[in-house]
Amino acid sequence: MACIDLNADLGEGFGRWRLTDDERLLSVVTSANVACGFHAGDAVTMRRVCELAAERGVRIGAQVSYRDLAGFGRRAMDVPPAELAAEVAYQIGALEVFARAAGARVAYVKPHGALYNRVVHDEEQAAAVVDGVLLADAALPVLGLPGSRLLELAGKAGLPAVTEAFADRAYTDAGTLVPRAREGAVVTDPDTVVERSLSLARSGEVVSHTGVRIEVRARSLCLHGDTPGAVELARRVRERLEASGVRVEAFA
Repeated sequence: MACIDLNADLGEGFGRWRLTDDERLLSVVTSANVACGFHAGDAVTMRRVCELAAERGVRIGAQVSYRDLAGFGRRAMDVPPAELAAEVAYQIGALEVFARAAGARVAYVKPHGALYNRVVHDEEQAAAVVDGVLLADAALPVLGLPGSRLLELAGKAGLPAVTEAFADRAYTDAGTLVPRAREGAVVTDPDTVVERSLSLARSGEVVSHTGVRIEVRARSLCLHGDTPGAVELARRVRERLEASGVRVEAFA
């Protein structure tokens, strides 16, 4: 039987501003990528999301990023490796306080936005992220794109490397994500997202933005929490997966 984890980016608010419907999404997903304050999120938000996730048995992941609140962590930045490693560890540690207070723990780490895309190919930045994870907890799984430098280096360092696919993002023929600045980078048609989710879970394949069928084998499937109609879309995806015989469960 095919098995897949469903993850979503949550806690992406700041102060009185909220972007994601955390409570409703936590009733659908099995893993929550919680913003740790560098691209979004604050202490109150992190604590609230950890409590809600723990109540529902959803795994808590640290979504680490470049320090870029104004750009939502989606702007390219050049951060010295030692500084980036320290900031990754700092973000994990901050979330761990609230996870433990809620009776849970940080179960994995996933980079966000520009950092996520950078560590696909940039060995120096990928190594810095791995160093930061090791500094925080040498047993934490790392979630990332199949074939990325991040997962390669994580595996070499003894960290569990977990592959991830995206139901609502367009892929290049090389298996990387189409940059958000390009038209069609985000897949918005609900029926298409549902069908892509099923294909990724059952056959490990998806159609690229040029129409080429490519292999993307992943243990976790991401649905972005800031997508319009994200809650209903996530619910439809999970229902379709389970109706098709796919077991939906957390990887961590």
